[in-house]
Amino acid sequence: MALRKPVRIETARLVLRRPRASDVKAVFKRYSSDPEVTHFLGWPRHRRVAETRAFLDFSDAEWRRWPAGPYLIESRDTGQLLGGTGLGFETPFRASTGYVLARDAWGAGYATEALRGMVELAARVGVRRLYALCHPDHAASQRVLEKCGFEREVLLRRHTVFPNLRPGEPIDTVCYVRVFEQEEA
Repeated sequence: MALRKPVRIETARLVLRRPRASDVKAVFKRYSSDPEVTHFLGWPRHRRVAETRAFLDFSDAEWRRWPAGPYLIESRDTGQLLGGTGLGFETPFRASTGYVLARDAWGAGYATEALRGMVELAARVGVRRLYALCHPDHAASQRVLEKCGFEREVLLRRHTVFPNLRPGEPIDTVCYVRVFEQEEA
């Protein structure tokens, strides 16, 4: 029997849901085009709505291929788009995660709540190694990862391009990891 894909996850204050094509303008306006929001991210700030549309196409492809993919983060109370998170699969057992929040959603604990949702989802769909890459100067994200049970594993030397900081130049990156034990047979 095929695993049912969790297209919607609810936490205490959030709804994490699969993106739709109709989300393109909201994603662009709320966070993907904001230079401050995208400062420490591993993908370039969107300068045109077409770039956000390409992300949504990518998202659909990930959802077709894997048991989960990118999620949008919304307020349960208001339905307002707050940001994005998700699982990026490399194999059925290894995935990456992360999050991005609109500026007006910073400091409210949404990142921790959304990331905990991704940790629970990863365990549920059989991920054994969940990791997140973080810019070494992004202390707030490092704290969120640690609150969610990730351990700092290694400093990866000249590993990741942060296109909104130093385009084309790989810089040192911190790798955080959560390892899940195999379920007993």
